[in-house]
Amino acid sequence: MTGGAAPAGSAADDAYYDDAKGKTGQELKDALHTIVSRDVKTLSYDEVWEALKKTDEDPENSANVKLLYSGRSQSKDDNGGGDGQWNREHTWAKSHGDFGTAPGPGTDVHHLRPTDVKVNSIRGSKDFDKGGEEVEGAPGNFTDGDSYEPRDEVKGDVARMILYMAVRYDGEESFPDLEPNDKVDNGSAPHMGRLSVLKEWNEKDPPDAFEKNRNEVIFDSYQHNRNPFIDHPEWVAEIWK
Repeated sequence: MTGGAAPAGSAADDAYYDDAKGKTGQELKDALHTIVSRDVKTLSYDEVWEALKKTDEDPENSANVKLLYSGRSQSKDDNGGGDGQWNREHTWAKSHGDFGTAPGPGTDVHHLRPTDVKVNSIRGSKDFDKGGEEVEGAPGNFTDGDSYEPRDEVKGDVARMILYMAVRYDGEESFPDLEPNDKVDNGSAPHMGRLSVLKEWNEKDPPDAFEKNRNEVIFDSYQHNRNPFIDHPEWVAEIWK
């Protein structure tokens, strides 16, 4: 994150979360839903391409983005659907709730990340869990028939993106009511698992500088809302006990 004064309403002074202070459980979840749904700018799916070039910019090479699962640094302009290119991964699989790429959950940059086209296809719409065979082209990632395990460096990132989606989309505005559960193979139901594993990943892989900067860029320049679990990862255990 670049230097200078913190943006108004950012986590730096915590004023953004005033209405959530002192709450736990469902009350905290409800308060965060109201906060992160307030005055949000909704992007089109085409606008997501340009947003990702900023949110996921490689801090060591401003011409590149960092790919979520593989960790590879790749030219921002090498995006598309071809072999070896990068595309837009819905971390909360869009089939889980059948929201597609429509504005709202289908275009929310807080859970959309650049990924290698082939690796994205291998992940598909699987839930998150431990184990399986190592993924070709993404060392440290594993998959089996119904789940996907990302590399250690982004396990917490994945958990916090999934749980953000559950707070942001709760059935209002014609959006599906997204909720994590402790299952895999959820199909088209508006659920993503495995919650117990996601909670573990949140604890073991706390937010790093890249993830925190991403949150700021989305807040400052694109949607004008935040992922509360990047600012307060301890709230995961307060909501999902």
